[in-house]
Amino acid sequence: MNKLSSLLIAGLMGSLPALAQDNCATAIPITAGTYVIDTIDGPQVPLPVCATGGNTATRGEWYVYTAPANVSVTVTSDLPENVAVTPGLDTRVHVYTGSCGSLTCYDGDDDAGSDYLSLALFNLQAGQSVYIAWDNRWESRGFSFSVTEGPPFSEAVTFTNVTVPVTGTLRAAVDMNNDGLDDVVGINTTTIDNVAYTTGVTIAYQQNGGGFSAVSYPTAQIPNTPSWSLCAGDLDGNGWNDLLIAGGSKVTLLFADADGNGFSNDTTYNQYVFCQRSNMVDINNDGLLDAFSCHDVQPNVYFINNGTGTFTFYQGGLGDTPNGGNYGSIWTDIDGDGDVDMFIAKCRGGNQVTSTDQFHRNNGDGTFTEVAAQYNLANFTQTWSAAWGDFDNDGDMDVMVGASSFSAGGHKLMRNDGNTFTDVTAGSGYDTFTGTNIEHITHDFNNDGYLDIMGGGNTIMMNNGDMTFTPNPVSFDVGAVGDLDNDGYMDIQTGGTARINNGVGNNYIRIIPQGTVSNKNAIGARVTITTASGTQIRDIRSGDGFRYMSYLAAHFGLGQDEEVLQVTVRFPSGIVNTIDNPSINGTLTVVEDINTSITNATKEPLVLFPVPTADLLFISGDYNVNQPVRVFDLNGKLVKQAVVNGNHITVGGLAPGMYVVEVQTNDGPVQRSFAKE
Repeated sequence: MNKLSSLLIAGLMGSLPALAQDNCATAIPITAGTYVIDTIDGPQVPLPVCATGGNTATRGEWYVYTAPANVSVTVTSDLPENVAVTPGLDTRVHVYTGSCGSLTCYDGDDDAGSDYLSLALFNLQAGQSVYIAWDNRWESRGFSFSVTEGPPFSEAVTFTNVTVPVTGTLRAAVDMNNDGLDDVVGINTTTIDNVAYTTGVTIAYQQNGGGFSAVSYPTAQIPNTPSWSLCAGDLDGNGWNDLLIAGGSKVTLLFADADGNGFSNDTTYNQYVFCQRSNMVDINNDGLLDAFSCHDVQPNVYFINNGTGTFTFYQGGLGDTPNGGNYGSIWTDIDGDGDVDMFIAKCRGGNQVTSTDQFHRNNGDGTFTEVAAQYNLANFTQTWSAAWGDFDNDGDMDVMVGASSFSAGGHKLMRNDGNTFTDVTAGSGYDTFTGTNIEHITHDFNNDGYLDIMGGGNTIMMNNGDMTFTPNPVSFDVGAVGDLDNDGYMDIQTGGTARINNGVGNNYIRIIPQGTVSNKNAIGARVTITTASGTQIRDIRSGDGFRYMSYLAAHFGLGQDEEVLQVTVRFPSGIVNTIDNPSINGTLTVVEDINTSITNATKEPLVLFPVPTADLLFISGDYNVNQPVRVFDLNGKLVKQAVVNGNHITVGGLAPGMYVVEVQTNDGPVQRSFAKE
């Protein structure tokens, strides 16, 4: 009796067919059901690899499945019989479209199931066929797997793969040449005498008419690589985005040249830092962008911008657990008071101290207080990152703390209820979602006006608008996010492939704030839009998830709304700009404006200190001492005018709050913000 006959008879008897085929050409047709592989011993290795773990498998087993209707399909080895009979089983599955000899990855998975078992979830159209292949990358033992069918996902997003001509370690999808289009950034590396070096930056610049043009910029041999994370922002205020390279033992700041055509200046700090997530953010809100890195084994570190092209290294005060466990930092306004706070997703095995998440609330005076327990955010979870966004569009930031494993708690969906966060995981879809990841990010992928979440199981969890989520399977893992074809839909860069979002016909608006008093990227700004459907908020951030750098803009899906009634940008300085009835389905640039006749000149090397100040405000830099210094409140009202006495002015008579100081230079007026205690 041949294998196919055995399969049919076994299927009619309702037993588990112990059959598989050894190559693509003779793959056994299967339908929904449960199947048994005796051992993985077929000579055709599944290629290309559609899951993590490399291409070192030597054997495979092949099946072919055809969708009877428009369905979602789950292929998994995460079954009770595998757990009970073969503990520690480690499987890997690949799902292909195309024909034998010309296969294309459609989905695949290694460890999205429990322990080391696999789970792949994807949509198919009626009559569409896929090849399902298991390999022996980890072991050859036999096991059971199932194929189940469900309804297709509404407003599901699909992607088309496009090769991007960029080399190196790919970590970023961010605009690097100020043309409003997101580019792809790769860091070129080499190893010499067992030391890893960065040797250059390759940028695939997005072209106006579509596609990419790659340019490579050599650097000095920098003894550091972005093995853990990368972030971007204009640290020196010259109009071009710089890079922070976060390695396994040190931090490097890599500065773009004044013309944007290279990276010839870098600073690698000698202090030992086992970097994890890195960010750029104006920590002390002086209008100058600072840098931050989580430290895995010590208190966190940060680099305060001196305004002269130099940065001062600090350690402590922003996550001081002695043995670290600091993994995923996100800087966003958590408590809604107008300044940027920090949340740290923490992980360190079973150690509850180092694995309890932290919320560092900004006190508004350059200091921070850890208050996670007060807000019910001190979760003991195995997590490397958390996705922060307003999931229910009620005007405040919620969070999904994503599990990297289920060894200490699972996913936690926490709703912001003002003075506390409420665990709403039960019934949300995250209580049954088994996919895990070190990366968890949130963006509106189908432009319906609600933030979706990606992280684990090659799945985007689509937001239903009521704090519940439905899985939308895709064929790839989390990467850097940006609009890589300028069509208003968020795409994802993984490796050398851009996953181009095919869209679903909804409207959108993209908003790029530009700071004048605040840092140039307006990192830390909150953008709010109002439409007929309500309000949405976004914060401008440098670095989300765990390792990647995504776009520096605010992207809003509008669903079928055909107009935006109002856009409000609250800059880090406290200045608020409002735009009524902007055009949609395009990009709106909002330049920070204090609403006076003051000309906002490009920032020159000018530093105010201390910030905040109680009395004396010192001014350092190239300014005209014979011209008066003017101080404005955030409504643009002139509240003080004085000539610099030595190198300072007196502001002790001002009420506590945020102010803007205008200093005359040979190139015109320059503005800086400062806080008065």
